[in-house]
Amino acid sequence: MIAIRNLTVEFSAKTLLDNINYVINRRDRIALVGKNGAGKSTMLKIIAGLQRPTSGSVDAPQDVTIGYLPQHMTTEDTCSVIDEARKAFGHLKEMQQSLDRMNQELSERTDYESDSYAELIERVTSLTERMAMEDGSGGEAEIEKTLLGLGFTRDDFQRPTSEFSGGWRMRIELAKLLLRRPDVLLLDEPTNHLDIESIQWLEQFLTQKAGAVVLVSHDRAFIDNVTNRTIEISLGRIYDYNVNYSKYVVLHQERIEQQMRAYQNQQKQIADTEEFIERFRYKATKAVQVQSRMKQLAKIERIEVDEVDTSRLNLRFPPAPRSGDYPVIVEDLGKRYGDHQVFSGATFTIKRGEKVAFVGKNGEGKSTLVKCIMHEIPFEGTLRLGHNVKIGYFAQNQAQLLDEDLTVFDTIDRVAVGDIRLKIRDILGAFMFGGEASDKKVKVLSGGEKTRLAMIRLLLEPVNLLILDEPTNHLDMATKDILKQAIKDFDGTVIVVSHDREFLDGLVEKVYEFGGGKVRECLGGIYEFLEKKKLASLQELERKTPAQPAAKAPEPTAKEQRKLSYEEKKERDRAINRAEKKVKEAEAEISRIEGEIAALEEQLASGAPQEPDVYDRHAALGKKLDNAMSLWELASMDLEELKEKYGIL
Repeated sequence: MIAIRNLTVEFSAKTLLDNINYVINRRDRIALVGKNGAGKSTMLKIIAGLQRPTSGSVDAPQDVTIGYLPQHMTTEDTCSVIDEARKAFGHLKEMQQSLDRMNQELSERTDYESDSYAELIERVTSLTERMAMEDGSGGEAEIEKTLLGLGFTRDDFQRPTSEFSGGWRMRIELAKLLLRRPDVLLLDEPTNHLDIESIQWLEQFLTQKAGAVVLVSHDRAFIDNVTNRTIEISLGRIYDYNVNYSKYVVLHQERIEQQMRAYQNQQKQIADTEEFIERFRYKATKAVQVQSRMKQLAKIERIEVDEVDTSRLNLRFPPAPRSGDYPVIVEDLGKRYGDHQVFSGATFTIKRGEKVAFVGKNGEGKSTLVKCIMHEIPFEGTLRLGHNVKIGYFAQNQAQLLDEDLTVFDTIDRVAVGDIRLKIRDILGAFMFGGEASDKKVKVLSGGEKTRLAMIRLLLEPVNLLILDEPTNHLDMATKDILKQAIKDFDGTVIVVSHDREFLDGLVEKVYEFGGGKVRECLGGIYEFLEKKKLASLQELERKTPAQPAAKAPEPTAKEQRKLSYEEKKERDRAINRAEKKVKEAEAEISRIEGEIAALEEQLASGAPQEPDVYDRHAALGKKLDNAMSLWELASMDLEELKEKYGIL
């Protein structure tokens, strides 16, 4: 459908893409992969017609439509959300003209049995169906379905787009693009501004309704679920794999190993040839052989091993100073903006060393709660930080807050203090800003490079509570893997706000879901959380189905009907009494500890001067309460098992 022929792109005498050829077919779903700066976004711009190559061409039939979503765009704020989305159908007139041209061509042609005639009929049918869907009430239904799928509510439809953040305005542009149903969709980091539910909806849309798709994304789970072909850009060349990303990773590693073996064999051959030339250069009897070897050496096409740059991001957070047992204690917390209640009644405690995720649709309060923890905004309810808590905060827009007129080195030099200033070059080198790269202006850095630079600033001071708000946006997959490992190794407490399922998998042991004005705690990792959500949805459906008659209980056997002897009854009663006593003792202990905690909290709320160890005492009581609750649960389970054993309801 679209043919890329002999494509070459050069920047400042450096070849970015070198004589590239491949074809995009109708049902291809292609992942463009490669290092940051390899040329992925450039490739999309060239296919979209927004940038011209140095040489070569992109050939496509005249009636093939292409839709392009860039990483960054300037949007207009002149109307409501739904009116902006309706602009997607402003092309109906152009579609009608295109349909008229194709119908005219059909009436003039007589090659009814040819493949090109059949293809023309297919294009006419497809365009007719699309126009029928878009022209009328069907179009309004599709607009609503698409906006809802991308996370908007019906209440948002009439709100002016100027009230929404840049990320939400990008969603509107994505909605318009999907509604146009172009033959080829070019998407550059489409998931950066989406939450997990919207990403899953987009996955379903792309796999079921889209034509050809070419996308750049650092969300491994997303590209695995959507794509069926992977094109890697490396050292100006491409490697085309007819598999999804996970299978590509295996094949890519095999190719690198083959290249390395071929490279080593060639280096040995070159060394042997050079040794022969040097050894017999001045012997007349060997002159012919020497000349032959020199010509042979000159003709050798040197093998390059992809990714010969072995510099790696060596990310390690400094040792965390010890904090109290409970770095974050939240009770009945709420936040509203005017009449809009973002969330209310949030109550939870994060223990020292826990790694938790905040997930949910955008706008449900994840970043808002982070700002409450940072005490950047006022809130309702109680939020306390534990003893000796030192926060390291990576905001969602951290990279945009950098001074673009400074160099990389100056950016770090201005915030570094003490002995760390002597190690700035070493730190920058570890983050792949070594040599001349440290003298680059921030304004010329890519999104991923700016994120890495912002991360360095976070590492300059030891902290014990890391709060990371969308830290993986614009990071390539290799860098994300290293960041994930560094967070795993960090011995402090971590709160991660992220929509990246693969990044969160194996990293967090607890998930807090934001939605419907509430914050719900879910024990387990991200995929356990998603699985529970599916089960919860199924249970909702089951509750709406007519109740089935209960199955008749089987008749008890003669053995089960046998009456207990006096001794057996006595033993049963003693066992149950002991179990009930344990439960009551556990309940009394819980009540006592809760009373102590309440008294201590009343003392804290009084505003009177406090003893230095007051928060440590509060944390110790919290730990005792957890232990008491565990003992009560065990005692209750023992009691239930005994009652079940003896048939006592």
